[in-house]
Amino acid sequence: MSAKQSVTLADIVGCIEDFASPGLQEKWDNTGWQLCPHRPSSPCTGVMLCLDVTPEVVAEAEAEGCNLIISHHPLIFKGLRQITGASPVERAVISAISGGIAVYSSHTALDSASLGVSHKLGTMLGLEDMSVLSPQPGSPLTGLGVIGRFAAPLTTDAFIHRVKEVYGAPVIRRSAGPEGMTEVSRVALCSGSGGEFVGTAIGKEADAYITSDTRYHDFVDFGKKILMIDTGHFESEICTKSIFSAIISEKFPTFAVRQSRAEQNPVRYV
Repeated sequence: MSAKQSVTLADIVGCIEDFASPGLQEKWDNTGWQLCPHRPSSPCTGVMLCLDVTPEVVAEAEAEGCNLIISHHPLIFKGLRQITGASPVERAVISAISGGIAVYSSHTALDSASLGVSHKLGTMLGLEDMSVLSPQPGSPLTGLGVIGRFAAPLTTDAFIHRVKEVYGAPVIRRSAGPEGMTEVSRVALCSGSGGEFVGTAIGKEADAYITSDTRYHDFVDFGKKILMIDTGHFESEICTKSIFSAIISEKFPTFAVRQSRAEQNPVRYV
């Protein structure tokens, strides 16, 4: 029996949930099945991985013969009062249902998993001795963000260059940082919108804090206490595709797993 015949939708989702239990998600989130037009026990013909489920990604999945999309951001986040095709979300829902494509999203569950998104970014940066920046109650190994250190300090310029290279960020926003700062050793970071944890990073004596969607007033209030770097939201989470790919391929090494090439950063830098 071939891998495509033997692997079901539930098998794929099960290995994602083994890595990132839905119980780890924040209360406001919508991790889990977004659409399941087939029974979960139906065969999975292929998986398309993405950050955001757009009409273009759904079309790509259908063209590639994938009947399951795994995304980081939930397709359905705010309640849909009607499905008319008026918005990209509605069009993606219509196209997925019409094409018999199931959609599963692992959002803050993947963020808070012990080897989740922030841990992946920290590893890519070369951080060592990482721990969770904001642990979940009673669970020091799960939670949002990480904090770690470099084996040897980097100059501030070298650190910023590494961040831009690792995140694939053409530009960044940064604060002035502490007066006289010349090197970076201890670094905290949080994938996605993590401005709320800058005070935590300062309290844990980080030299720098990396996140996205940082508010102007956070730069005003904290920018001289710590080197703050805002990479952009897309840049801080696009690595989720490689995380999903590794999870699935480890359990099903011969299964058809594809990372979307159709999705692009919706933000343009000029």
